[in-house]
Amino acid sequence: MSIHPMEFRYGTREMKAIWEEDFRLRCLFRVEAALAQAEEELGMIPPGAAEEIARAAEVTRPQRAKEIEDEIGHDMMATVLALAEESPRFGEWIHLGATSNDILDTATGLQIKASLEILEEKLKKMLALLLDLAMQNRNLVCAGRTHGQIAVPTTYGLRFAIWASEVGRHIQRLEELRPRAAVGKMSGAVGTQAAYGRFGMEIQERVMSHLELFEVDVSNQVVQRDRHAEMVCWMALVASTLDKIFIEMRTLQRTEIAEVEEGFGKKQVGSSTMPHKRNPIKSEQICGLARVVRAQLIPAFENIPLWDERDLTNSSCERVVFPEAFIFTDHILALAVRTLGNMRLRPDNIERNLMLLHGLNMAENVMVELAKKGVGRQQAHEIMRQSSMTAFEEKRELKDVLLENETVRSFLKPEEISALLDPHQYIGTAPKQVERLNEKLKKLYLT
Repeated sequence: MSIHPMEFRYGTREMKAIWEEDFRLRCLFRVEAALAQAEEELGMIPPGAAEEIARAAEVTRPQRAKEIEDEIGHDMMATVLALAEESPRFGEWIHLGATSNDILDTATGLQIKASLEILEEKLKKMLALLLDLAMQNRNLVCAGRTHGQIAVPTTYGLRFAIWASEVGRHIQRLEELRPRAAVGKMSGAVGTQAAYGRFGMEIQERVMSHLELFEVDVSNQVVQRDRHAEMVCWMALVASTLDKIFIEMRTLQRTEIAEVEEGFGKKQVGSSTMPHKRNPIKSEQICGLARVVRAQLIPAFENIPLWDERDLTNSSCERVVFPEAFIFTDHILALAVRTLGNMRLRPDNIERNLMLLHGLNMAENVMVELAKKGVGRQQAHEIMRQSSMTAFEEKRELKDVLLENETVRSFLKPEEISALLDPHQYIGTAPKQVERLNEKLKKLYLT
């Protein structure tokens, strides 16, 4: 019976496959085969051994390694013995000079490499989608909000562009992170490579070349966990960006705002008792699981300080941290792409909210124009503040209040005031900013 929701509710098949136990064991087999290949190339083991061990790595059943572990109580030695059973001539040469974490940490590097490739692909899909949305809506004027209150106008294009820019930075961070995270090592028991003899450094270089992994510069018995903590930090950043985007999506879907809507299926049920409900459940799921990804930060950081050349406190912890961080990050990324792809904008409501304050959201524009015409900036601010408060309290059009002000009338004609209060004409360089960002990010990451 399944217990963890990751088993039956969350996660994509492709990412789960990387963190399943069978794939993990096959990574261990693969690392052992790469070590044998390097050692044969350097004359440390007999000719023909690497070929037989590589074949054993292909045919050995992961289940057999688990059966042996049940008998001897050591996962890495069980892997070696399972491979040796399928290597009748050269099984004794498997694992020569290696310590357990040479194989374990390098196998983790293989899993990390594969996982990062999946996340990079999904991030680029999200970037492309956000850039398309930004360009399509670069002139769609809407109410900007600060502190939850309507501010001056902005555009949906700029909103999408800001999110796209953030996703672009995550792709850049991933490119920088990959050589530090997708790594392996062949350092021996405490990092001296003594058991490999004079070939230690070359063995490490060759093994990582065969596996297409980056190699550490130095290590003790384990790859240093600051690398993995940085990687989990990166996933927490990605999750937090998704959290940010979909909190906004939820806000904009509130009944009284209703500018945005998630895709809602024809047969979808919003509530067991309120048939009218159209809840933003996908956005809420993204925000909820982002918390779980961020929760992996503390254990990841606490895995950095280990006793002396190593202890085992990181091991059990990472069996939870790595799968949860990768699987949930991948899940919410995939869900984010689908949700944004099915998102619906509601132009009528966007326009309604833009005009909701009867000109109050354009007070800044009038203030700046008064200052340009010779009214002091501070005096102009006070005029607009008092006029805005009057219009708000009396529920009047700001234009009507302004026309009662002698100073305003002496500097601005009625038609000028009307033009200044048009929010569609007050979006500055927003469309150009969108176009510039679109060109930049497509060139960097999508060509």
